[in-house]
Amino acid sequence: MKKFIGSIFEVALRELKKAFTDVGALVFFFIVPMGYPLLYAYLYSNEVVHEVPVVAVDECRSSLSREFLRKSDATADLKIISYCSDMEEARELIRKHKAYGLIHVPKEFSKEVAAGRQSTVNLYCDMSGMLYYKALLSGCTKVSLSMNKDIKMARLSGRSNAEKENTVQPISYEYVAMANPQNGFCSFIIPAVLIVVIQQTLVLGISMLAGTETERRRRGVIFLSSHYENPMAVLLGKGLCYFLIYAFVSLYVLCLVPLMFDLPQLWQPMDLVLFMVPLLLSCIFFAITVSYFVRDRESCFLLFVFASVPILFMSGISWPSSAIPGFWRGLSYCFPSTFGINGFVRLSGMAASLVDVKREYVCLWIQSGAYFLVSMLIYIRMYRFYDIPGAKYLRDKRAEVRERIRARISV
Repeated sequence: MKKFIGSIFEVALRELKKAFTDVGALVFFFIVPMGYPLLYAYLYSNEVVHEVPVVAVDECRSSLSREFLRKSDATADLKIISYCSDMEEARELIRKHKAYGLIHVPKEFSKEVAAGRQSTVNLYCDMSGMLYYKALLSGCTKVSLSMNKDIKMARLSGRSNAEKENTVQPISYEYVAMANPQNGFCSFIIPAVLIVVIQQTLVLGISMLAGTETERRRRGVIFLSSHYENPMAVLLGKGLCYFLIYAFVSLYVLCLVPLMFDLPQLWQPMDLVLFMVPLLLSCIFFAITVSYFVRDRESCFLLFVFASVPILFMSGISWPSSAIPGFWRGLSYCFPSTFGINGFVRLSGMAASLVDVKREYVCLWIQSGAYFLVSMLIYIRMYRFYDIPGAKYLRDKRAEVRERIRARISV
């Protein structure tokens, strides 16, 4: 047992040395996790889009249409940069990306309102940016609701203001988004991105180190050490090494980065620590499992970098999981980030406790155990049963060393 534990620490120390001397591993284990979250959080730090440039085409040219455009321009969501004479002129400004929306007031606007009929105002948006659409729709909707209320109250003559208010709006409402009162994009997306960064950098860093080992085996360059006799010691030693590294990296990514950008942090410290243990273990053994398919240092980029965006989408954070097709929803359960994102978002943004994220917590432990077993089978196959490139060389070299030692002792 003592020898087994010693082998684990021997492997862990060797992996730490490799991680700190390999430039590629340093980039993925330290530079990317420290720089990427800062870049994302800084880009979205404004939370919401304000003063979106739009153009207006007022074919009605009445006091009511001018009031609608003036109130729209006064909102924080949009800014009218030009009043165009016709639709073609307005479309040309949008094509040149000088504006991202168009408000069109038709000729019959005031006449329809005066006649007591429903009138319309047309809003056209550049859909290349969904946040532009959201800002324009929100601003114009607020103005139309406000003007609708004023028009209704003006028609209720002979009543008190209180009676008018109750008639126009019998049920008052206030919209407050749960866990994100300002509807900020940064508070919405960054917590999910942080979990994906942890998983993907672990996968890329471990795969790069595994690719280096594979290349060395092909060249016959193998480290001679007693722990190669026990694949479990190798696996546990590597897992310990990566867990120690990412214990500090996760503290920075999940605690310091949100603190720098005033993102919601409603978690309890002990709940977060207990949740992060299975998350890191599942990510580590998942990375060790997929690293088996890496045959050189560069192939990990082709295998895993492109998958970051699909993994984020499949997690259910940007699109409801219930609306995702069954195949892709099932595939998402293979990634620790799916349960990590949903659990962390609820812990940090909704003040959930560990009991509230019990499903995600249990699933992460199941993934940890499953990927540990798969990794163990892979290591047994690599070091015990199959004659992989370099393994025969290792066994022959070890036998040669033993014979030399015996010869010296006998002399």
